[in-house]
Amino acid sequence: MSVLDMFRLDDKVAIVTGASSGLGVAFARGLAEAGADLVLAARRVDQLEETKRMVEGIGRRAVVVQADVTKPEDATRIVETGLVEFGKVDILINNAGISSAVPATRETPEQFRSVIDVNVCGSYWVAQACGRVMQPGSAIVNIASVLGLTTAGLPQAAYTSSKAAVIGLTRDLAQQWTGRKGIRVSAVAPGFFASEMTETYPPGYVEETLKRVPSGRFGHPEELAATIVFLASAAGGYITGSTLPVDGGIVIT
Repeated sequence: MSVLDMFRLDDKVAIVTGASSGLGVAFARGLAEAGADLVLAARRVDQLEETKRMVEGIGRRAVVVQADVTKPEDATRIVETGLVEFGKVDILINNAGISSAVPATRETPEQFRSVIDVNVCGSYWVAQACGRVMQPGSAIVNIASVLGLTTAGLPQAAYTSSKAAVIGLTRDLAQQWTGRKGIRVSAVAPGFFASEMTETYPPGYVEETLKRVPSGRFGHPEELAATIVFLASAAGGYITGSTLPVDGGIVIT
């Protein structure tokens, strides 16, 4: 196998949660271009259908699952759909997530718990369902955030806590599953990429934050998707339990 061949995902089946918009769409495209068939999951089914058409336009198969990852039964249904439609699940991209920016003294228990429920519990339920059926050689990639490693000037206690928890979850699942089950578990910590989330930032915040980024720019979704393909493929076969910042260098500032 050549080095370039190691990045191929031919005959692999990948689940992408949060695949209805933003980076989830970019991940689906990258995985499909690398050869994978897709199980696309999110709450917004109409937008999932758009992602499905994109995947099929690349020449790969895709199936849509309307699901709420905070419900363990929905997480199980996502994985079962992959087994029924494709006969297996090889890759999970745990991408579904939400954000908040509420000052800590004003954040309500409901607001805090809602972020934790999606970002931490949701990631765990889907990984747990995958861990029960994945075969040796499979890979899970959790989408953390650079804010799980540093701060960025907004009041985001719930979000940063949740992403730090995802990094810890990644380490523990890798410890449990890599040796015993042959399932690699890694994470990426994206920096600033244009998305629905960045559209909610206050005026001037982006410009000010970019001063901290050595690369001096937002990341391109394709750059993050390429990292996902790397970690999910044989090219990343000796990586597990690690969190890879894809952030233009913000964690070193």
